[in-house]
Amino acid sequence: MTQKTTTIQDVARAAGVSTATVSRALSNPKLLSDRARDAVLEAIRETGYRVNQSARNLRKQRAGAILVLVPNLGNPFFSQILSGISEGFADSDYSVLIMDTNHLPADHDGLVDYFLDSRIDGMISLDGSLSDAAMDRFEAMGVANRIVCACEWVGQRDLPSVRSDNAKGAELAIRHLYALGHRKIAHVTGPADNVLTHVRKDAVGQVREALGLKMRPEWIFRGDFSLEAGHDAARRFAAMEEEQRPTAVFCASDESAMGLISGLLAAGIDVPGDISVVGFDDIEVAQHFVPSLTTIRQERTQIGLAASKLLLKTLADGAKGTRGTVEMIDVALKARGSSAPLAQR
Repeated sequence: MTQKTTTIQDVARAAGVSTATVSRALSNPKLLSDRARDAVLEAIRETGYRVNQSARNLRKQRAGAILVLVPNLGNPFFSQILSGISEGFADSDYSVLIMDTNHLPADHDGLVDYFLDSRIDGMISLDGSLSDAAMDRFEAMGVANRIVCACEWVGQRDLPSVRSDNAKGAELAIRHLYALGHRKIAHVTGPADNVLTHVRKDAVGQVREALGLKMRPEWIFRGDFSLEAGHDAARRFAAMEEEQRPTAVFCASDESAMGLISGLLAAGIDVPGDISVVGFDDIEVAQHFVPSLTTIRQERTQIGLAASKLLLKTLADGAKGTRGTVEMIDVALKARGSSAPLAQR
């Protein structure tokens, strides 16, 4: 036999008050006298009534959830950012939903439906490649002010964002190698359409120019932040005449740096004896890799935590004062075993 669900009307009858009084006791108890409030609370205990949160959210036009867009859940880089986001929402009444944007069409069609269907109240995007079509729809709906970018950001849009100081990180990497005596420094980039790629590559060019370093076109290896990109760069590196090879490489991600080191060692090229390698990110395995990876540390948990706090502020005050906000998180060089002073040849 199916048990009858207790309704707000049942509570009202048990307390001897109107349903409106029960609603006020649940939503704004300060409006009631102590006697009326106590009567309602006692009736709730007696009847076992449970608030239908979904129905309340629907009436308030509030979903009680936020969506986090991740470009690749298989990438270990994002784990600490997601941990920071979860921590940031832990004391709120919002649930955190996670979506891998790798499974969406290129135009990100369908994302807008989450707002249209009242499934979410806001969004944190770790994917800087959100399509113009999707962004235009968000703007037209008036919900773009409920989107916060974390780590990556959408170019030409003034969405609030939290990001690492990527330019400083690239400069730290090059200056570290320069201080070790390296003058022939190569670069493995990220994907051509990624905002981080351009910031880091531009910073590499600026610090090279400031230090008077030359860069040959063949010392720029186009990558995509992956292990495979590093392996591919290693094959191209090994194919060079020894006197044409750079003595150090700055990679735009730890994964590509690890792929590069693995490929170089397989080709009989020692790291750091023959070439020094610096990565970017400081993912968990970096310090345990062999050799341990010199890299630029991003405070990823802090990025996630700051993004969640910014979105909570945005949702609380209707985005007043948050549009165009950029919160920059500092980075640091972690010198380990994959970089060493230039060997005398």
